[in-house]
Amino acid sequence: MSTSSSLATIPAPSQPAPSHRRARRREGASLPWRYLGYVGYYVGAGLISGAVVHHPMDPTRYSMIAGAGVLVFLLATVLNDIVLPPERPAWSRMLRVLGTSTMLSFGLGMLSGGMQHFADLPDRCAVLIPLGIVLSFVAYFLKEDKRPWRRIFGLLGLAVLIVAALTFAGLRHIAPAMAESGGGHSHSDVVTENGSAEESDADHRGGTADPTSEPTTPTKDTRPSEEPGHDDGHHH
Repeated sequence: MSTSSSLATIPAPSQPAPSHRRARRREGASLPWRYLGYVGYYVGAGLISGAVVHHPMDPTRYSMIAGAGVLVFLLATVLNDIVLPPERPAWSRMLRVLGTSTMLSFGLGMLSGGMQHFADLPDRCAVLIPLGIVLSFVAYFLKEDKRPWRRIFGLLGLAVLIVAALTFAGLRHIAPAMAESGGGHSHSDVVTENGSAEESDADHRGGTADPTSEPTTPTKDTRPSEEPGHDDGHHH
């Protein structure tokens, strides 16, 4: 009797609830889409990073690249934050997510692009890097935090602002030395050198043309019938 009663008290192994199984299947099915969303984040930020650095070189071209980067980033945001979550956010939340994601994309683009091209354009990147730090911080907490202003204007926000200010001062101090040394490949130097080479080549072609290459017109008719000492009659 004691054995049977002890066996009766052994709990049966718990089985996963049907709702848990559905959640796991849904999470597995959404994993490839989440991958596409993260690819969109990085590709969009990469396009923006190149556009904000090189914008003065060709404003029209790099404005289009920046617009494409923002579009890709926003599509990734819609996929990850609006479509894939089990609960659809309210319209106010959607607009907030889209607006802050645009800010975040530019902040990340300024930060990554400025760090990548600081040796090439030190004066411009010395401004982009600290601005990217502040903009990405503010945009992220506006997007993710329920009470963002307490963090933005709190001790954490003050620490980020101090870091950005020190970064700006340090980069501005280093920028003249980087500009004098030439750093990496300087885009402006390449354009200037190419333009100078083309101008000097054109001057060389226009000013030092070989006079022997020009066709000469004969001053006299050198046909045998009119050569000096030749008579039209026949001499026997």
